[in-house]
Amino acid sequence: RPTTALHRTRTQAGCEVTVVEAADRLIANTLGERHELIDLYAAEPDKVVVVPPGVDLSLFSPGDVRAARGAVGLPQDAKVLLFVGRIQPLKAPEVLIKAAAELLARHPHWAGELIVAVLGGPSGSGLAHPRGLQELAEGLGISAQVRFVPPVPRSELADWYRAADLVAVPSHSESFGLVAVEAEACGTPVVAADVGGLPTAVGDAGVLVDGHDPHTWSLALEALLLDPEQREKLSRSAVEHAALFGWDRTTERL
Repeated sequence: RPTTALHRTRTQAGCEVTVVEAADRLIANTLGERHELIDLYAAEPDKVVVVPPGVDLSLFSPGDVRAARGAVGLPQDAKVLLFVGRIQPLKAPEVLIKAAAELLARHPHWAGELIVAVLGGPSGSGLAHPRGLQELAEGLGISAQVRFVPPVPRSELADWYRAADLVAVPSHSESFGLVAVEAEACGTPVVAADVGGLPTAVGDAGVLVDGHDPHTWSLALEALLLDPEQREKLSRSAVEHAALFGWDRTTERL
């Protein structure tokens, strides 16, 4: 039985090596993950193939923003920033809330316009402090601008993506980043951390942020909120990019 974090880490790594050695075929989400399997686990290059995950493009697709905002109960004239995912430190939703506080400090007249929607439920290490984000928003004085939404059915999730001006994916680690592709498939630009598989998921249809400094994130979000023409340009590119990751293509490659 593992007795220390180091023991658990070594045991997990040993199991992963065993899996790599035993598998007939290893499927990586991205080229970066393929290189890691080869370089860190000594996987045979001929056994490792890259097949990105896919999204249901018949469900996650562009739609009428006004109708979507009406469906999820958002004001038509709001500036909407959306986070979707498990509420846990790995996903870093607090980065978005802190960045929003900086935006409101620089643009106090946005207080009646800016909405930060955090869609998801506590999971994993986030269960230890399930109200941490609410307390953070209260401490920053922006509770009125932050809405916490429990997990919703996929059809409603698509409306949330369509209703947002920007979707933020500030994760510390992502093997791929399906949220980014789902949002782009709905025509919503993405601002994401430059980590893991997110550069592949986002492509040239969004903005990648180096690191997790809330000030840096606030500047990236601000630039797009103030530039509707750039958001429209990214929206068109987003739909085209997401079309590369449909379920049909993924299953065919598998």
